[in-house]
Amino acid sequence: MDLRIFTEPQQGASYEKLLTVAKATEDLGFDAFFRSDHYLAMGSADGLPGPTDAWITLAGLARETSRIRLGTLMTAGTFRLPGVLAIQVAQVDQMSGGRVELGLGAGWFEEEHKAYGIPFPKEKFGRLEEQLAIVTGLWQTEPGRTFTYDGTYYRLTDSPALPKPAQAKVPVLIGGHGAVRTPRLAARYADEFNIPFASLDDTARQFGRVRAAAEEAGRKPGDLVYSNALVACVGRDDAQVARRAAAIGREVEELKANGLAGSPAEVVDRIGRFAEVGSSRVYLQMLDLDDLDHLDLISSQVLSQLN
Repeated sequence: MDLRIFTEPQQGASYEKLLTVAKATEDLGFDAFFRSDHYLAMGSADGLPGPTDAWITLAGLARETSRIRLGTLMTAGTFRLPGVLAIQVAQVDQMSGGRVELGLGAGWFEEEHKAYGIPFPKEKFGRLEEQLAIVTGLWQTEPGRTFTYDGTYYRLTDSPALPKPAQAKVPVLIGGHGAVRTPRLAARYADEFNIPFASLDDTARQFGRVRAAAEEAGRKPGDLVYSNALVACVGRDDAQVARRAAAIGREVEELKANGLAGSPAEVVDRIGRFAEVGSSRVYLQMLDLDDLDHLDLISSQVLSQLN
């Protein structure tokens, strides 16, 4: 079971704070550092000191780390043109020595689009499908050849399809709860399917849909990685769990029902239940980025048991 650290910087984190967490992620033996792609805080958070751009952040971290994988859950398809995104991700992959992964979604948070003047089209899913075709098509085009795409929303003519990523294949992540279109899209383009903040039953159902869609598309279902994103709140005792839950504005029982909360033993057991329904990777949503002791505890008493 891979454990990855997943951050939500729009809630309030500078680049320096993210760098500190990313370095701790690497030093403590976690598999990867991922971040959201948002420009506006959610809920009651003030978002200070202000948003950081996902791919600019990952470019910096690419030069400051050496082992961990780096990526997004999920890059918003509404934020960047697909040709530009392909260049950005390929460049960051080169800067990292081939450690980047691209999670790409349709984009959903309308308020941040209004706040920063970003168009919020109605046909987001159709655009996402074309974006996936373009980004992967550009990367797969052989050097010396050109890439042309004539879609409903995007058109590329004789693109040199450069630069290329350092990796022969940048892993593409697709995720969500959609019952029909999302599994079909994952079956066609994804190397990994991620379901965020889902129960065991919902996880099992959605993984089953993706496996069925993969078979229908002529792929082996086992060729995909299946993963969860879950909020983490781990403590050495009940009092520490309660303090950590209060720090992120959540209730312990709610976190135990919907995330990974409790003692290290409880969390190891719950992760095992997700493994039983097919998950081989968990993204730990860390909402208090000042609490590095939390990362240390998970590394020493959860990750160590899983390994």
